Amino acid sequence: MTTTVATEDTPAAPAGRGLGFPSAWRPYLQVAPLTAVFVLFLVVPILTIVVVSFWDYDSVQVIPDFVLTNYQELLGSPVTWKIYLNTLKFTVLVWACTLLIGFTVAYFLAFHVQSVVWQTALFLVCTIPFWTSNIIRMISWIPFLGRNGLINQALIGAGIVDQPLEFLLFSDFSVILAFVHLYTLFMVVPIFNSMMRIDRSLIEAARDAGASGRQILTNVIIPLSKSGIAIGSIFIVTLVMGDFITVRLMSGGQSASVGLMIANQISLLQYPAAAANAVVLLIIVLLMVAAMLRIVDIRKEL
Repeated sequence: MTTTVATEDTPAAPAGRGLGFPSAWRPYLQVAPLTAVFVLFLVVPILTIVVVSFWDYDSVQVIPDFVLTNYQELLGSPVTWKIYLNTLKFTVLVWACTLLIGFTVAYFLAFHVQSVVWQTALFLVCTIPFWTSNIIRMISWIPFLGRNGLINQALIGAGIVDQPLEFLLFSDFSVILAFVHLYTLFMVVPIFNSMMRIDRSLIEAARDAGASGRQILTNVIIPLSKSGIAIGSIFIVTLVMGDFITVRLMSGGQSASVGLMIANQISLLQYPAAAANAVVLLIIVLLMVAAMLRIVDIRKEL
């Protein structure tokens, strides 16, 4: 029997050759595990929701069938359109607020805090609220915003108002405030990452050319931060459009959103109707994300 001994000069066999796989298959074998996870945990659940959205149901059971009733009732109801418009209103207002706050905070951290240690410390301060659950952070606003809360007592004590402000709690204002509190960091981080990649020599060149601080901001920093703004906007849109617990708690049942409507349908065992709602919501969110990607090509910017 002849024994073959590998030496240092012997080239190593390519991965997969010892298993008898052709070399053309190797890239597909490498991506197969990730593809399997993607299909199993994303594609299959979405397809299941789409299939269930065409089923029928009654008060006690779900009936496998192919009907368009769920979509007809959904799209033909004026209440549904009002709820979707209300959800879009929340999304636009929260996006505008988080963009303003997030850009300001990211700009301060990137261009005014020179020490990496201080940047890290301030980031940790921003992430401390995430150590608790969203519900606890939402409930913590009630002692501040309530009729007898700290804000109303301070305003009355200072003589600014005579009566407590009713709109502070269990209103659209409190919902938007909670959203901004919960999700601003999702706007800060990508914008900060984009700003940190900006070549500081460009800013120095603009300053040497006589550009003012405002011109540098509008002509250099904002255009070079578009990828971070787009990524943060995608985070905000997807999170707010699908949220339901914030609207339920902070509005006191006086406001509605698509996510809350889906949750109510599930609690009533109306799974096909909830699935149809989820499909329409997914399409709207994808269209909004696609529109943002048309404005900013994230792959090119990155």
